[in-house]
Amino acid sequence: MSTTNFSGPVASANGFTTGAAGLASSVVSVTAGATLTVADHGKTYVFADAAPGTITLPAVTTTGFFCKVFCGFAITSDGVVASAEGDNMEGAMMVASTVVDVNAADQVNFVDTAENIGDWASFFSDGTYWYVDGRALTTGALTATG
Repeated sequence: MSTTNFSGPVASANGFTTGAAGLASSVVSVTAGATLTVADHGKTYVFADAAPGTITLPAVTTTGFFCKVFCGFAITSDGVVASAEGDNMEGAMMVASTVVDVNAADQVNFVDTAENIGDWASFFSDGTYWYVDGRALTTGALTATG
């Protein structure tokens, strides 16, 4: 996992750290999975390898934590974003113009046979749930399981 920082972070009024022209302060390339901590709040993650592994979110009790994950590579094995506790992901993703329900899920999967570079999902914790939103071009590209 490598981090790219943009022209020095600048604190903003909304509590997020921003860089040049309001860009996120860091983009993290994921090539073999990652376990996130509170310090990773606000970062953007990019699956950047054929076998990107699993990104494990911090405990759902991390109120206010937000991150976004993109598919940035033609993956050959699923990229996964998993809850540390399981059964606490809720929300909906728009996949090929069809709503995919995220209901008490353990993980969101970027599926290797259907992914498109640019597919994404975002994750926000209110201290009880991980709220999930996402978009994907191709049927079956994003799924929620567990």
